[in-house]
Amino acid sequence: MRGQLIGTPPDTGTEPDLGHHGDAEATPGLVDLAVNVRRAPMPDWLADPVIAALGDLAAYPDPAPARAAVAARHGRPPEEVLLTAGAAEAFVLIARALRDARRPVVVHPQFTEPEAALRAAGHAVERVLLDPADDFRLDPARVPADADLVMIGNPTNPTSVLHPAAALAALARPGRVLVVDEAFADTTLTPGVEGEPESLAARRDLPGLVVVRSLTKTWGLAGLRIGYLLGGAGLLARFAAAQPLWAVSTPALAAATACAGPAAVAAERAIAARLAADRDHLVARLSGLPGVRVVGHPASAFVLIHRPGADRVRERLRERGWAVRRGDTFPGLGPDWLRIAVRDPATTDAFTEILAEILEA
Repeated sequence: MRGQLIGTPPDTGTEPDLGHHGDAEATPGLVDLAVNVRRAPMPDWLADPVIAALGDLAAYPDPAPARAAVAARHGRPPEEVLLTAGAAEAFVLIARALRDARRPVVVHPQFTEPEAALRAAGHAVERVLLDPADDFRLDPARVPADADLVMIGNPTNPTSVLHPAAALAALARPGRVLVVDEAFADTTLTPGVEGEPESLAARRDLPGLVVVRSLTKTWGLAGLRIGYLLGGAGLLARFAAAQPLWAVSTPALAAATACAGPAAVAAERAIAARLAADRDHLVARLSGLPGVRVVGHPASAFVLIHRPGADRVRERLRERGWAVRRGDTFPGLGPDWLRIAVRDPATTDAFTEILAEILEA
């Protein structure tokens, strides 16, 4: 069996903490390998419009130009784009607008906010747990045929698995809303393949498809809060009805417009190429450590590892000045899992040297 379907678990106090995120690990004074936001100087083509937008704060935000720019990037009409205050708001809007969903299913392990938002809106959530022995690969047959709301990440946080677009497309069907979280899609790269491999952002032929995108990771905009939804106009109108007025600030809209342009898209591809090289270096160093298993073929800005006693290793790393992301707050994982952000080779070398000392002690 490649996965496990469970219903709503009882509140026993042993459930994963869905509200725990990497920023809670990255306390001041530690080297941060727990948060997946890229930290680099903001390019002028992004910083200039964001700074200029500060002069327009007396006026209410106008999302129309940013909406048109994002739509053009993905080859869609503007009514198939909804700008949001980050991906987190997008999940809340979906959960609130689709309160009539009869059987919502979340495919785990993945980012916990989709399930948290569903539960906060009163949904009884079921989980499909992918199998670590199969490197957490998606088997579409594991998702119940009568699930009318399905949520999955691609590439998936925290596993760094990139599911084939065909496998995701197999989940779409009339009467179902399929939400694919592509917050890290711009971090992926396949040599010889143009654009973002396995992305469904431009697909308009799949019934009920909704794609969630974020601009906060690659461009270091977590504090600005900017993301968007792509999907059918009718569905997005329902989500928009659940959104507060002027939810996205004027500087965030300026960032969305800039990040949708050709220069930004080209820069993303270059960043993804450098990230792939840095990720390969991290994987090589981790794979040489005793008892450490790297999951599959990581495709994003982070790597998931399994190591018995990883919870104790994480505490030892903190004592030595390093923060990594615990795995036991993700459904389908546990205390023997850690997520490690990809950084430059020098940082990786310093980290793995410390990790090797801890493991050999």
